[in-house]
Amino acid sequence: MISLHGSYFIKFCGGKGVIEASKHRLIACATAAEWMNAYVVVFHPEFYGKRPQKEAFTNCLEALKEVVEAMRALEIKNVKIGPETMGKHFQLGSLDEVLSLCEEVEQTQLVVDWGHLHARDGGRFKTVDDFRKVIVEIENRLGTEAIRGLHCHFTKVEFTDKGEKRHHIMDEANFGPDFAMLAKVIAEFKLKPVIISKSPILDMDAIKMRDILKKELN
Repeated sequence: MISLHGSYFIKFCGGKGVIEASKHRLIACATAAEWMNAYVVVFHPEFYGKRPQKEAFTNCLEALKEVVEAMRALEIKNVKIGPETMGKHFQLGSLDEVLSLCEEVEQTQLVVDWGHLHARDGGRFKTVDDFRKVIVEIENRLGTEAIRGLHCHFTKVEFTDKGEKRHHIMDEANFGPDFAMLAKVIAEFKLKPVIISKSPILDMDAIKMRDILKKELN
């Protein structure tokens, strides 16, 4: 399965001109994804800026609805737009915000970055049940299909009181989250997620994650 990460110049929490330009960029990404037969375009909603969080969320929501309307006009039917959970407190992208976007906007795909959630919430994933609670919340709000085909990113992450600071490799035991815990939940719920490695050595750590998951599934 092919996924595409959208432009990093998408900002749905800025001024009118910035939002309009961001909409065009995301539509262009969706058009390219359709050509590539990719099923999702992942994007960062971006920073709250000087606006209150509620206002920033509303701006993002309305812009995203307009993007999906434009995609339909262009007959882009096989691509979903994927708002990603973000790792810093000043970024729009808490789990609740991203779930709310997906509840309100059709043709969207939740994108869970486990490292981002871990950092944003000050070390959220300490136990298997911490991962389980996120899966249950997603299922309760978006349905069973949303968790079965979950699109997610994973890496260990260093964080400060402001959130995400730096990615780390799987072998660095001093950092979390622990992929083995997530693997147990994947096996428990019989999920078939797409998991993208965001490690500094992404190919090597992708193999390690694959092997950990295989042990849980056997």
